[in-house]
Amino acid sequence: MTNAEGWVPDVLGGGYEQLTLPMTPEDPDEPGEIVATFVRHRPRRRLFRRPALHDVDVLYVHGWSDYFFQRRLGTFFTDRGANFYALDLRRYGRSLRDGQLPGYVRDLRTYDEEIAAALAHMGRRDGRRLVLVGHSTGGLVLSLWAARNPGIAHSIILNSPWLEFQFGRLGRAAIAPALELGARLRPREPIVPTIDLGFYWRAQQESADAADPTEPNPHWRPSEAPPPTMGWLDAVLDGHREVAKGLDLTAPVCVMLSTRSAMPNKWTDELAAADTVLAVDEVAKAALNLGTSVTIERIPGALHDVFLSRPEARREAYGRLDRWTRAYL
Repeated sequence: MTNAEGWVPDVLGGGYEQLTLPMTPEDPDEPGEIVATFVRHRPRRRLFRRPALHDVDVLYVHGWSDYFFQRRLGTFFTDRGANFYALDLRRYGRSLRDGQLPGYVRDLRTYDEEIAAALAHMGRRDGRRLVLVGHSTGGLVLSLWAARNPGIAHSIILNSPWLEFQFGRLGRAAIAPALELGARLRPREPIVPTIDLGFYWRAQQESADAADPTEPNPHWRPSEAPPPTMGWLDAVLDGHREVAKGLDLTAPVCVMLSTRSAMPNKWTDELAAADTVLAVDEVAKAALNLGTSVTIERIPGALHDVFLSRPEARREAYGRLDRWTRAYL
């Protein structure tokens, strides 16, 4: 059932709804419509007392080869009285259309359009606080957006944000010239061999919580992410360079990371207790360039998405998030 504003029930159920947002095509010859998908959680509210986050709007943005499906994270905020929203960016998840190149953009600033549309549909009023929550590449996107739009976000929560290349600043500098040339000449060409061997997906499956089952759509969140394109990776490395220069964010930032990375070429049980996507120590160092108030929370045994880790690490992650939100929100 569609209401007058265009909202329809979302695939997550349980009070989640979605709204399709038309976006401006970068290439008029691309198949399918270019859209983003705006998701909101509308649980039944308890009216016995005024909740702590009654004046907070939360906006979540996912990472590469991903989409929003973390119901428990949404509930964490709505249980405390916040309004929770999430974006599936163009060519990701709910927004991916047949024939489109998954996740492709040539400039991360392209996402300014969907963020602006999301903020407009929130119907935000004076006195409400905006909290940005970003995972992986979404953490990079939101950090850069907040730096270009100072004074809008009250605070920022980053879940394993991709703030630096896996081989550090020197590795980034080494590949940048060839990548920039390739991005100019063949921006849509995939970079092979693939960097995803399916370990992160398997780690999520082995860490699944029976009390809150998550069954990601395999078309939207494949077990092995598609190879990134030259144009997309060049855009990401441009973002890394901006972070390295310093973003001068004045809003308080919470960066949540696993205590260790693991990037082997075969599966071991240890991979279910480590970040198999990013070099977390490099990210932790880069996070210090975000702004003047940065908290770095290292979670033992956490996965790349700290909120999808095994029970002990997941409880620790939510405990740290609760402590930080009590202090800053």
